[in-house]
Amino acid sequence: MTSEMKKCRVAILAVDGFEEAELTEPQRALKEAGMEVDVISGQTGQIQGFRHVDIGDKVNVDRTFADARADEYDAVVLPGGVVNSDAIRLIPEAQSFVKQANASNKLIAIICHGSWLPISAGIVRGHTMTSWPTLQDDLRNAGATWVDQRVVRDGNFITSRKPDDLAAFNAELISGLREEARPAV
Repeated sequence: MTSEMKKCRVAILAVDGFEEAELTEPQRALKEAGMEVDVISGQTGQIQGFRHVDIGDKVNVDRTFADARADEYDAVVLPGGVVNSDAIRLIPEAQSFVKQANASNKLIAIICHGSWLPISAGIVRGHTMTSWPTLQDDLRNAGATWVDQRVVRDGNFITSRKPDDLAAFNAELISGLREEARPAV
């Protein structure tokens, strides 16, 4: 673990109904790589995860949208889960957070249905992205190019399709953060 990685800070935005593995696996991988990770939500306490349609584990919320700012982070992770993704896209503070992160060219790493938030925030136009297949029309209608690949890196966006792709997604996210952490020559 390098001292550069200790300086990286990642925000995971989620509300009740997130797909458990899509939050906990990136969280674990990032922490193992020496990065600081905050789960940010609209409420304090805990949020409820799901394993597809079955109730999963709860996860502790570190900060709320009201007390976190995108400029405090090096990257944003948006886990999926239909319930989470459909609800979080309607929260103005969540939209503002990803808009600010995008305006600062921070990495935005999106899994599965997590693409709904950046679609609603109006920041996907011109990007090549992947997602759960049922979102391809939403992405295309919002101006993105949709492809069916495990992981896609396009500019500051990293996207993946589903929990089966998490190992590749996590590797690409950590690689991207390491590139960002390198000192300028």
